Amino acid sequence: MSAFNAFKENVPVPWSPNLYITLVRGIPGTRRLLRRTLEALRLTKCNRNVIRWNMPTFRGMLQQVKRLLAIETEEMYNARKLKEANHRALRPPLVVNHHSAPTINSSS
Repeated sequence: MSAFNAFKENVPVPWSPNLYITLVRGIPGTRRLLRRTLEALRLTKCNRNVIRWNMPTFRGMLQQVKRLLAIETEEMYNARKLKEANHRALRPPLVVNHHSAPTINSSS
């Protein structure tokens, strides 16, 4: 469950010592202050991840650029990675037998 969905459902998000931050929207067209904040967070390209401590200084920076980011706790990040790994896991091949024996109808 993402942090936003947890917020909408009023589910308490567990506290985590680390925050996993992903830049999900592009930098072009943003104000200089937001670009400088993203540079300070070491987020320079889309879909890049960084790990930062859960401190008031970083949370203030994240609050400033929250519409450009996806922020996850450690548990949420690990759950998402596990779900992606299970999705990519090899599955047994689907075997379809097209040469099945004809069925005999007794309605004649």
